[in-house]
Amino acid sequence: MKRAVDLNEISDGSLYGANDMVRADCGGCTGCSACCRGMGSSVILDPLDIYRLCTGLKCDFDMLLAGHLELNVVDAVILPNLKMTGPKESCSFLSPSGRCGIHAYRPGICRLFPLGRYYENGTLRYFLQVHECKKENRAKIKVRKWLDMPDLKRYEKFVTDWHYFLNDAEAAVAQEPDPEIRKGISLYLLQNFYRRPYGPIRPEQYVGEKDFYEQFDRRLAEARENLTIQPETTC
Repeated sequence: MKRAVDLNEISDGSLYGANDMVRADCGGCTGCSACCRGMGSSVILDPLDIYRLCTGLKCDFDMLLAGHLELNVVDAVILPNLKMTGPKESCSFLSPSGRCGIHAYRPGICRLFPLGRYYENGTLRYFLQVHECKKENRAKIKVRKWLDMPDLKRYEKFVTDWHYFLNDAEAAVAQEPDPEIRKGISLYLLQNFYRRPYGPIRPEQYVGEKDFYEQFDRRLAEARENLTIQPETTC
């Protein structure tokens, strides 16, 4: 989800790389689960998030949709997001004691918070959101340690590729006058990148992520060719 805001209004004014220190460490979020409640449809999931959830929970995409996820139109394209449920609008994976039930394979946005991503000229950097996290006196931590992602360089490439592809796909949908074709493009993206499994479901956490990236790269190339979506977006 793109945010058309002044970065200086929502951040500390700095941009960070993976090896920079930033005040993001919430100390295990002890006694707090504010960012897991009342988020509406804003926790949007990418294909790797779905792969990890399916692997960790030993299920498929449709099973996740039946209980924990929902679909919404985001910038003209249909994408999945975490579902908020109950009177307190809590994440459906949040336990009664206020702890994350999928912490080991939590989505990328959850790993990132309270950081945000800043894209410019094909690159990815991070910024600290200063008005979002309720925890005070956060400690400094290296960005790569906070994200807790194996093979971070490869992950950042995936995130950047996916961001710019979605930008290009959204532009293609916006330029298409036929509503049925627009719908068909969205459904193709949903099927190709989310519903279609990335290899077998395994009980071990994170086994096969190298295979995921290789499969994703092939599907990305196929989608650009099938939909004649060319890489043109640079911001």
